[in-house]
Amino acid sequence: MNNKVIIAAAIFLLVFTSTGYTQSSSIGLKVSTLGAGLEVERSFTESIGVRIGANYFPYDHTDTLDDIEYNVDLKLMSVSALLDWHPFKGSFRISGGVLYNGNEIEADAKPSVSYTIGDETYDADDVGTLKGKIDFNEIAPYLGLGWDTSFGKDNGFGFLFELGAIYQGSPDVDLSADGLLANDQTFQNNLAKEEKNLQSDIDDYKFYPVISLGFSYRF
Repeated sequence: MNNKVIIAAAIFLLVFTSTGYTQSSSIGLKVSTLGAGLEVERSFTESIGVRIGANYFPYDHTDTLDDIEYNVDLKLMSVSALLDWHPFKGSFRISGGVLYNGNEIEADAKPSVSYTIGDETYDADDVGTLKGKIDFNEIAPYLGLGWDTSFGKDNGFGFLFELGAIYQGSPDVDLSADGLLANDQTFQNNLAKEEKNLQSDIDDYKFYPVISLGFSYRF
């Protein structure tokens, strides 16, 4: 067992240190479809690097869906761990890894008139405040390609560009209400129908596109 450990350690050292490659690090700032982001990258060989990043962006919006007006609160929040392969030992890279996906959409509406939910129309007091939430798989694989013009340099600024996609799975929809009929079984059945309709409308959005631009500084 000890010999195997020694051999494995020797192989690791051979790959990452005996090449004579001077390892470097970079810090990057970017904007993307995941929000505003900060990432730290470490290059280990002429073609391999590792990145850890975080993205965040909040946004409020009013929208109408299925004849119901919602106040929508969008939160983009993710943390990524990615492996970069630079096949030509230059700026171009192919990246893969995983993200903690905290992206979610919350919505609420308090009607002043009647609401049609499912197969029936309800008065405002019967519905109360209608709340909805859409979230996704927390662990999401990522695959993309891009450019980091600082890669391979000893130091200095570089330009970042990336295209990719996250597999987030089918969105999960939850609807609830706190009005006079909140505990009524017929109302709950119609609310479940409304939830199912919304789920069906967005069920195909399993992939989330990623487009990012930014700059980095290598040291």
